[in-house]
Amino acid sequence: MTGGFRAVEISDRVYWVGAIDWGIRNFHGYLTSRGSTYNAFLVLADKPTLIDTVKAQFGDEMMARIASVIDPSKIEYIVSNHAEMDHSGFLPEAIARLAPSKVFASSQGCDALDRHFHLGHPFEALKTGDSLELGGATLKFVESRMLHWPDSMLTYLVEGGVLFSNDAFGMHLASGERFADELDRALLREEATRYYANILLPLSPVVRAFLEKVPSFGLDIRMIAPDHGPIWREDVGWIIERYAEWAAQKPSRKAVVVYDSMWGSTAKMARAIGDGLAAGGARATLMPLDAAHRSEVATEILGAGALVAGSPTMNGQIFPTVADTMTYLEGLKPKNLVGATFGSYGWSGEATAHLDEWLKRMQIELAAEAVRVKYVPTGADLEACRKLGLAVAEKLPR
Repeated sequence: MTGGFRAVEISDRVYWVGAIDWGIRNFHGYLTSRGSTYNAFLVLADKPTLIDTVKAQFGDEMMARIASVIDPSKIEYIVSNHAEMDHSGFLPEAIARLAPSKVFASSQGCDALDRHFHLGHPFEALKTGDSLELGGATLKFVESRMLHWPDSMLTYLVEGGVLFSNDAFGMHLASGERFADELDRALLREEATRYYANILLPLSPVVRAFLEKVPSFGLDIRMIAPDHGPIWREDVGWIIERYAEWAAQKPSRKAVVVYDSMWGSTAKMARAIGDGLAAGGARATLMPLDAAHRSEVATEILGAGALVAGSPTMNGQIFPTVADTMTYLEGLKPKNLVGATFGSYGWSGEATAHLDEWLKRMQIELAAEAVRVKYVPTGADLEACRKLGLAVAEKLPR
């Protein structure tokens, strides 16, 4: 029984059998404001093969989609490109229901799946250059370690040139459309940028090295089918070019000013800094943390040239929302930035010193001395903030 769900044919003998998660709004601290998909794919051949599964609670939906095109018991192989639970969560149940003759993963994927599920199932390891004959179709495999887990692997269907790319080239976007070319390009850029900034940014050196190796794999890639978001067919070159652009982290004349405020003083300082940035020819993006999410800040940082951080002092420390965002950004390891700090205080005023140390630890060059204001900024204080913005703008590339 299909249970109300149907597979979607995406290429000759290839079907999307995944699930759409319209409700998810948080993915490891990343705001997924438009939901997501968990993509799984069925390759029909003499030995039908399932590539990836879905998050555990969506398993029945995947099984119903499979049943709409084939008796699920006929599936011979399962390939797990990535062991993270949003792709492997239903794998134990799929193995139990489908009884495939073999389940494949990368060598590190085999270890991860065993440690996740303790199934005692004999997963078979694959490495770059291996191939699998399905009878009328051939799969080739490329390990893509740290894109974005150590176990990550790409599967390539020779017939049709389909690259099943797991988390690479994806995005968190719930939609009824299965193909990127059916969606607005501005929407695609926004969500693909957000995904790269929050998932892959710290792995940019790995992305660059991998993209340089792609020609050596000899793959005629005509379609990219990631595990999240729409499938790329007419836009294959576009998304690969975007990854090369984002991985380079080339700085621009854009400055992101991230801050929070207790009684409005730090916010006034931020606005004066923004005015100075604009006067210096920079594009200022002010992000008050009572309105902006940490993952939105990370997205704005991608491609920026400066990070300016501001905080009031609270109990001798940085304000909690600012500390949260800085912790998140530090883990993403943005490169090629200059920065500065600012803040207001009532007693001791340690926040800017803490922020200075934070930026130094992130290898962000300080473009100006921090501006600290006791209680409410005067006109002279705001002029100092404007000058800080001018100093940061002066350090940005022309």
